[in-house]
Amino acid sequence: MFLKRELLSCMTDADVDGIIRIKQADGGMDVKPTERQKERYTYQDYVKWDGRWELINGTPYNMAPAPSFVHQSIVGELYVALRAFFREKGCTVVMAPFDVRLDEQGDYEQAKHVVQPDISVICDQSQIGSRGCDGPPNLVVEVLSPSTALRDRNEKYMLYEQFGVKEYWIVDPLHRTVEVYGCGEKGYERRNVFGECDALVSFLFAELSVPLADIFQSNNRE
Repeated sequence: MFLKRELLSCMTDADVDGIIRIKQADGGMDVKPTERQKERYTYQDYVKWDGRWELINGTPYNMAPAPSFVHQSIVGELYVALRAFFREKGCTVVMAPFDVRLDEQGDYEQAKHVVQPDISVICDQSQIGSRGCDGPPNLVVEVLSPSTALRDRNEKYMLYEQFGVKEYWIVDPLHRTVEVYGCGEKGYERRNVFGECDALVSFLFAELSVPLADIFQSNNRE
């Protein structure tokens, strides 16, 4: 028996207002969007689901639809730039889909937060296993899409801040900007915004500089 999933066309960034019941039966998934979610899910539920999902505070978020050409081109250009920089520095650069499991108790098999950042930079190789990354990456990059922009700016921002992701980049393809947030003692205390004509400079890695004209070169194609 396997878990059968129906496409949740009603799920948006307001998924928190819905309740999802996962049934390991031929009936698949029962959705009651009029009720506030009462049940919380963990990684053990997540691995049984078809399609791409994320979990934040035990709430499932559907990753459909697929990202645009521009989104994927920007992710690819950033991946190439970051991989070249980190190749000799003992850090691993990974593109989505790649699970990052976060849990307040460090019980990653029961984690109630499972996200798939567009790019993760992980410098502690012991965090990487067959299931993905356990604990916060050093650097996370999210490229905004219409379907994920609010979540990247709100739920994910707070999640990465809570778990101590040391640097968070939010890439806005529409306005051709990158916001860089640096973690301090009280969360993300530092912020810089770079435009298309700038070279992005990292707070965390002083030698890291990324010319953004190269990154946004695909934006003239929609």
